[in-house]
Amino acid sequence: MLIKATQTYTRQSPRKVRLVANTIKDLSLEDAMTQLGMISKKSTEVVSKVLRQAVANAVNNHGFQVGDLVIDRVLVNEGPRYKRFNAVSRGRAHNIIKRTSHVTVVLKTKEE
Repeated sequence: MLIKATQTYTRQSPRKVRLVANTIKDLSLEDAMTQLGMISKKSTEVVSKVLRQAVANAVNNHGFQVGDLVIDRVLVNEGPRYKRFNAVSRGRAHNIIKRTSHVTVVLKTKEE
C-alpha cells in the first residue's frame, strides 16, 4: 500500500529542495531521518516535515508499524512563481522571480 504526504507552495526553489531530497531517496526511514539531521540547509526542515507527516499518516490512519515502511519516492515539483521587480536607475526595472515548490513523499510497505 502507498501512503502519501504533500506540502505545497513551499517558498523555496525546487532546485535547492531537490539537492536534499535526492540524498534520502534510497535510504531507510531511520537513516533518512539521521541524514536530514546532519545536513545544514533550510530545505531539510521542509523535507523532514513531509517525511514525518507521511509516517504519521501510515501509523495513525492505516495502522502500520514504522519498521514496516520504506521510502518509495520523494518528488519535488515546481509550483507557481511570484514575479516582482526591483527598481534601478534611469526609471528601469529588473525582474525578480520568486520560485515555489511542491514536495511529495510516498511510502510503501515492505511486503510490496
